[in-house]
Amino acid sequence: MRTTVTYLFDPLCGWCYGASPVIQQLGQQANIQLELAPSGLFAGGGRTMDAAFADYAWSNDQRIAKLTGQRFTEAYRQNVLGRLGGRFDSATATLALTAVSLSEPLRELETLKALQEARYVQGLDTCDVSLVEKLLRDQGLAAAADRLAASDAELLAANAARIQKARRLMQTFGAQGVPALVVSDDKGGRLLSGHALYGNFDKLLSQMVVAA
Repeated sequence: MRTTVTYLFDPLCGWCYGASPVIQQLGQQANIQLELAPSGLFAGGGRTMDAAFADYAWSNDQRIAKLTGQRFTEAYRQNVLGRLGGRFDSATATLALTAVSLSEPLRELETLKALQEARYVQGLDTCDVSLVEKLLRDQGLAAAADRLAASDAELLAANAARIQKARRLMQTFGAQGVPALVVSDDKGGRLLSGHALYGNFDKLLSQMVVAA
């Protein structure tokens, strides 16, 4: 039986980055169809980085690192969190992922990982359109980069539809935030909270079987 797993996330969510190793493993399972559903949690809103938010984020990031082993480097702390007045907005990264989903959908998951590592490991500002466009080109995703640069009507509509779908799923299944998984098959669907993504992978799979 093939199971569809919808991953609810935001590319600027530190806890989603913490879940990345498990999500990458899920994407490699032959009997699982993994679908990415960006929630738009941090998209828009005009938030900018200030000292208080930077301190809060770094403290939270250290908790994530301790729990998951994911790296949050000093380059990230200095160049992203330390860039006071910089934008904190996932709209660009979310739009980039939608562009990949339209041009090379099988590479969307690896693109999410590349975006996360660009931010948290390399210390690059993935809120910046030109930087994200370059990252896509460096990944050999020229068609997606072109679409991101143009932000054509089809891309914007597809992006809005994906966010709306994610938010409907969150409302339907009572998801309080991201990351989260919606596991579904011919028997229906069930929500798995983000907590399931920080433990043993085999245990997660067994939870998904129970969910199905």
